[in-house]
Amino acid sequence: MQKKDNAELRILIADDHAIVRRGISQLLLEEYPAVFIGEAGTAEELLKMVMQKKWSLVICDINMPGRSGIDALQQIKQMEPSLPVLIMSMYSEDQYAMRAFKAGAAGYLGKETVHFNLINAIKTVLSGRKFITHSIAEKMVSSLETANRELPHEYLSNREFEVMKLLASGKSVSAIAESLSVSITTVSTYRSRILEKMNMKSNAELVRYALEQKLI
Repeated sequence: MQKKDNAELRILIADDHAIVRRGISQLLLEEYPAVFIGEAGTAEELLKMVMQKKWSLVICDINMPGRSGIDALQQIKQMEPSLPVLIMSMYSEDQYAMRAFKAGAAGYLGKETVHFNLINAIKTVLSGRKFITHSIAEKMVSSLETANRELPHEYLSNREFEVMKLLASGKSVSAIAESLSVSITTVSTYRSRILEKMNMKSNAELVRYALEQKLI
């Protein structure tokens, strides 16, 4: 196991906004003056840096251009199973926390609470434990109780879920393709799978469902 004392602490921050990376770096340096900080602006850059160097911890935004943070997380866990990854998101815990933990996340932080929870989360996961908020713990218990009553969107893959939310929020297929750095054909294929899995026939049904389930 890697030693985790401050002198050897190496933290990689992945977010497509430089101002977010700078803010997190400042928080880290206030608590760990000797920390080595790496930065990645895309999922591809993140994966490349994980392959090239050893890290104590990765802090990754869930909404990355080209490939989602959860997709990157799954690849990181294949390459470095013991490397803890904290997932950050502007989305509520209800929408993505369970998916993040199933993919191997060591913790999940809402961006609005990063300033308050980041250092505690880092100390928790570096000690080998999961950082789980009270609300996430309640959702985990609830999911165990309703394991046989999954909602339609819970059958979607992580990328399908991401596309479904974008479609439901009114984004066009071309706009989604540009946002995710994939082809229009790929997004159209995702849309067909989503509608089939959720037993729906139109975007209007997706919008209505997403509003009812408070996904948008």
